[in-house]
Amino acid sequence: MKLWLVLAAALLLAPRAPALTLAEAWQAAEAHDRPLAAARAAAGVAEPQRQQARALWRPQVALTASAGLGASDTRMHGAQFSAPGMGTVEGADFATSVHGGAATRVALQASQPLYNPVRRAQQQQLELQAEQTELALQAERQSAMLRTASSYLSLALAQEKLRVLQGQMQAVDSAARQAQDRFDLGAAPITAVHEAAAELARLKAQLASAQADITTRMRTLADATGLPPGRLTVQLPAAARPEPRALALWQQLAEGASLQLREQRLQTRLAQAELDKYAAGSRASVDLIAQAAHERLGGHGDFGAARNTGLNAMVGVQLTLPLSTGGMRSGRAQEAAARLAAAQAQEDALREQLAREIEAAWLAMHTSVEQGMALQAALGASRLREDATHTGYELGERTLLDVLRARNDVAATQLQLAQARAGGVLARLQLAERAGQLDEAALQDASTPPGQGTNPSTP
Repeated sequence: MKLWLVLAAALLLAPRAPALTLAEAWQAAEAHDRPLAAARAAAGVAEPQRQQARALWRPQVALTASAGLGASDTRMHGAQFSAPGMGTVEGADFATSVHGGAATRVALQASQPLYNPVRRAQQQQLELQAEQTELALQAERQSAMLRTASSYLSLALAQEKLRVLQGQMQAVDSAARQAQDRFDLGAAPITAVHEAAAELARLKAQLASAQADITTRMRTLADATGLPPGRLTVQLPAAARPEPRALALWQQLAEGASLQLREQRLQTRLAQAELDKYAAGSRASVDLIAQAAHERLGGHGDFGAARNTGLNAMVGVQLTLPLSTGGMRSGRAQEAAARLAAAQAQEDALREQLAREIEAAWLAMHTSVEQGMALQAALGASRLREDATHTGYELGERTLLDVLRARNDVAATQLQLAQARAGGVLARLQLAERAGQLDEAALQDASTPPGQGTNPSTP
C-alpha cells in the first residue's frame, strides 16, 4: 500500500512535458494517418481521369504493319484491254497467281469524333469520377480530424481520471493515518481504520485500471500521430462555447456542404450517366476519318514470278449506325436504370440520416454546455459539503465514512465535469464534420486550454 502511495505521489510531483494540443496532434496525424494516406493515394487517379475525358474528343491515330506468307489467285475473263499503240482488244483474259509469297501491309488511320453521344456520356462519367475521388479525399481528411480528436479527448479523460484518483489516494491516506492516530489514542473506533483501509484498497484497484486504460489510449493516439508515447501528455480543452446558429441553419448548411451527401449525389449522377450511355448506344455517330494503306505481295505462281502492290488513301466522313446487339444493350440499360433507382434511394436515406446526426450533435453540444454549468455549480457545492463533513468529523459529529463519501462525491463530480467538457468539444467537432465545415481552424479553436491553463477539476 505504501508503495502505491509513493508511486502516486511521484506521478503528481514529477515534472511533466508540455501538453500536446489537439491542433498539434492533428498536425502529426495528418502525415501519419494510414486511412488518410490511402485516400490521398487513391485521389491520384483524379487528374488521369480528367485527361481521359479530354482525350475522348481528340484525334485518334493508329499505325499498323504486318508481314507474313500470303497467296493470291486472280482470274479475269472477257475484259476490254487498251494501251497506247496497241488499240483495243475485246474479250481479253488476265490471270495472276502467287503461292506462298511474302506479303506486307502498312496502314495509317486517323479519326476525329464529330458527334458521338456515347462518348459524351463517357466523358461525363470520367469527370464525375474524378470529382468524386477528390471529394472522398476531403471527406477522409475530415474523418481523420475527427478520429484524432476522439483519440485525443479519450486520452485526456483517462489522464484526468488518473489525476483525480491520485488526489483521492493522497486524501484517503491522510485520513487513514489520522484514523489510526485517533484509534491509538482511543478517540476513534477501529471501524474508522478499517473503512480507510478498504477505501485505499478500492482506489488501488481503480488506479491500476486507470493506468492500463491510459496505456491503451496512449497507444491508439501514438499509432494515429506517429509520436512516441512519452510525448503524449495531453489536456482537456476548454468547454465548447454555445453555438449561436440555430439547428435549422446547420441543417441547411449540411444540405449543400456535407461531403458525404455530395459524394452520394455524385454517385447518383454517375448512375444517370451510365444509363445515358446505354440509351445513346442506339444513336448514330459521325467521325472524320483519314486513312492510307500500302499492300505488297510478291513470289512465284502458275505464271512465274509475280508481284502485286496496292496503295489507297481516303479522307472523309464516316457514319456509324448501330442496328442490333442481340439484346445486350437493352439489358445493360435496364441494369443501369435499376442502379440509378438504388442510388436515388440511397441519397434520400443519407439525407435523412444526416439530418438526424446533425440534430444529435447540435443537441449534444448544447446539452454539454448546460451540463457543464450545472456540474461546475455542483462541484463547488460538493467541495463545501466535503469541508463541512470534515469539520463535523473533527468535532465528532460525523464518521470517517461520511468524509470518504463526501470526497468520492467530489471526485465523481470532477470526472462528470471533465466528461461533459470533452463531450461538448467532440460534439461541436462532429457537428462541423457532418456539415462539411471541419478544418484546422475548428481544431485550433477546440485546442484552447481550459481557463487559460486552469484544470477543470482544480479548486
